[in-house]
Amino acid sequence: MRIGIIGGIERSEALYCRMAEDAGHRLEVHGGHTGGRGIATLESLIARVDVVVVLTDVNSHGAVQSARRFARRFGVRERIVRRLGVARFAELLDELTSEAAAAQLA
Repeated sequence: MRIGIIGGIERSEALYCRMAEDAGHRLEVHGGHTGGRGIATLESLIARVDVVVVLTDVNSHGAVQSARRFARRFGVRERIVRRLGVARFAELLDELTSEAAAAQLA
């Protein structure tokens, strides 16, 4: 499954990518910056992923609203979270893996 995270994990991106890969997923990260080409790269990322996780604590209101609008436009599932630490990301990966397994059985 392709997962996108919007905002707040740039310094730990490599760790989060490894965690996603170890769980059988692919992770793409966007810093949440909307200036310049930021909004275009945000839209492009959301168009490529299956689920997008939007952090509200570090993103501007405009970035959150844009991410949600793009997710609706492209039919991408969204998860809105205030913060996303390593432990919460591990839980999220478990949830997504379980959901993917259940969908294959259906």
